Amino acid sequence: MSKPQNPVQMAVIGAAHGIKGELRVKTFTGEPLALADYGPLYARDGRAFQIVDIRPANTVVVVRFKGVNDRNAAEALAGTELFVDRSMLPDDGEEDEFYHADLVGLEVRDDTGADIGKVVAVHNFGGGDILDVTLGERKGVLIPFTQAAVPDVSITEGFIRVDPAAAGLLDDEDGEAPGPEGFDPKGRPRGPRDAGGNR
Repeated sequence: MSKPQNPVQMAVIGAAHGIKGELRVKTFTGEPLALADYGPLYARDGRAFQIVDIRPANTVVVVRFKGVNDRNAAEALAGTELFVDRSMLPDDGEEDEFYHADLVGLEVRDDTGADIGKVVAVHNFGGGDILDVTLGERKGVLIPFTQAAVPDVSITEGFIRVDPAAAGLLDDEDGEAPGPEGFDPKGRPRGPRDAGGNR
């Protein structure tokens, strides 16, 4: 197979591990060791990577790729994103499970059904998936990808429906951020003077 036509990111290569060409790899698969089950992985430029060996290591996996035999070759690959074609992924997930690649590009609708934006990316910084959407002229609006904030997802119809309140899209009642009145910086609790930190 050549470079994926409909690429889905599966992993990103991190730092070299040891001197024999092994690499630390962060996977985006449900089971990290399953990265080896998808056949060749491809970089954005079309280079193919065949996994020869894979083992778990804390929050990542340590991988040996075919043809990468020393630390210098491994270090040159740091930061390389690895993809497979969407057709290589199974479609037998749960009803409420989605591939990030399937969510990108979906229209965003409010609770009345009106189109208000588009999903441009999906992030996960460790606390759950977050949708990065464009709402009108506003870019970089982040919405938690939870059942409350996004009650409906229709991949086949090309949209998600958000609950504006649960998604944090509504302004406060008065529309203003809390003001400084009543704030006394000297009244903040402090630890013992010898505890260190900024004082």
